Amino acid sequence: MYGIWKKLRRIIVTAAAALALSLTGCAMQGTQETAVQQEKTDRLQIGMSFDSFVIERWLRDRDLFVMTAKDLGADVNVQVANGDAKEQEEQIRYFIRKKVDVIVVIAVDGTALADVVKEARDKGIRVISYDRLIMGTATDLYISFDNERVGELMGEALVSALPDGGNIFAIYGSPTDQNVAMVERGLHSVIDDSSLNIVYSNYCDNWLAELAFDAVEEGLATTPRNLAGVMCGNDDLASQAFRALAENRLAGKVVLVGQDAELSACQRIVEGTQTMTVFKSVELLAQKAAEYAAALGYEKMAREERIAPQDIPEIAKERLEGLETLDLIDVQNGTVLVREDGTEQADASQMEWQDESGNTFFVTVITEDGVETMQEEDLVPYYAIEPVAVTAGNMDEIIIGSDFHTREDVYLNVD
Repeated sequence: MYGIWKKLRRIIVTAAAALALSLTGCAMQGTQETAVQQEKTDRLQIGMSFDSFVIERWLRDRDLFVMTAKDLGADVNVQVANGDAKEQEEQIRYFIRKKVDVIVVIAVDGTALADVVKEARDKGIRVISYDRLIMGTATDLYISFDNERVGELMGEALVSALPDGGNIFAIYGSPTDQNVAMVERGLHSVIDDSSLNIVYSNYCDNWLAELAFDAVEEGLATTPRNLAGVMCGNDDLASQAFRALAENRLAGKVVLVGQDAELSACQRIVEGTQTMTVFKSVELLAQKAAEYAAALGYEKMAREERIAPQDIPEIAKERLEGLETLDLIDVQNGTVLVREDGTEQADASQMEWQDESGNTFFVTVITEDGVETMQEEDLVPYYAIEPVAVTAGNMDEIIIGSDFHTREDVYLNVD
């Protein structure tokens, strides 16, 4: 993976040499070679499998990804698994049979796709983990938001709103989504050092929002009735948590936080019944993911002589080069490793790494328990986008200023 750009450059050099030789031949030979090259050139094929479109943001992800990919000359085949991990596995096998160049997966269950993803990559298909990390086997890229930072922002919002401490509920998303574990880790890194106490926590299988209503009701029935705050894994869950709080006359009295900046959450924030949401630029994520998908796909096509290297879009070439600078993530345990250039002796928290081109650098192992043993095949390039906390104070700047939602919609119920 890390020598991919250098290999592409070698392909370009080889193509240039072949072109120079062809110029010394007769005109008829040059015409024949041009015809052969045209026969080998086809369109980049991308398969994209979504978990579901239940959550508001996924439709936005789809449209922006497809638009960007098409602008880069790719055809995108979009499938939706409707929350069914087996169905998603079959969709990936369908893409394998179709011999697509790249498969982009928003995993229903990040732990259930290892075998079929390995099968795809063994056949030369590039695979991207989009937003949710596929565990147990390597993909060619993991692109998401800094999910641990999302949890930290939620924790910081709760601590800021509740300086005197208190009891809080933590209502997480699907336990099969690796992002949930990262968010949970980030939340605890803040809450554990504060005067807040998590007295009740639960998970919502398949991100079903109705389960958040049941969880809040159960928490209120089984813990002391001095609830101060509720953390929800996303704003869809927060909508149902809000409903439960309202039915218990606690809406607006209990601090409520979520993520995704859904319109209903932004409306609750300006109305005073939700304190914070985490905004994640879906536009940026979809755009970058499409560019990386094009980069990986065109590199594959160039290797297979289906496209002339000089015909690869410049942005795709830039993204290929950028892969060699990304941090890494271990798909066996979700550990993030920060890439650090240099030739100094690695210390106890670092591990020496050498890419396919022989370049040496060090990665820093970020764990609570110290250095862990890493296998090369488990490390995947990780492109992380920084999230932003949104409150009533910066709603106009972050949400309305970026045209994520209109002012009219956000302030619909506010004079």
